[in-house]
Amino acid sequence: MQLAYLFVGLAGALGAITRYSIGLMLYTHSIFPFATLIVNLVGCYLLPFLTSSVFRKSKFSPNVQTAITTGFLGSFTTFSAFSVETVKLLQQGEIVFAVLYILISVVGGIVMSNLGWKHEVTR
Repeated sequence: MQLAYLFVGLAGALGAITRYSIGLMLYTHSIFPFATLIVNLVGCYLLPFLTSSVFRKSKFSPNVQTAITTGFLGSFTTFSAFSVETVKLLQQGEIVFAVLYILISVVGGIVMSNLGWKHEVTR
């Protein structure tokens, strides 16, 4: 087994645990899925920030880079939860919240990715 698979698996487990923990910390009785929105926006910032700046200027091995991006961030963020939560909002008749969630997620994700891409780490 290649070392990259082990790194991705371990980092993926940490990303999933982190996402779950944030969900517990940000849990509200609100119908709006704040926790998923926040982790997805943070992930949208971190992925381009790391790949465009940090990894270019660091000595992280390709295995570690893949573990962080594909493993940790891949399991930290979640399109499937976003999709299910949107469908639930629609089924509950919360059309305004569903549309708001979609708009904030998509537009916010693009904005955060753009910010992450443009943010340079200076050393």
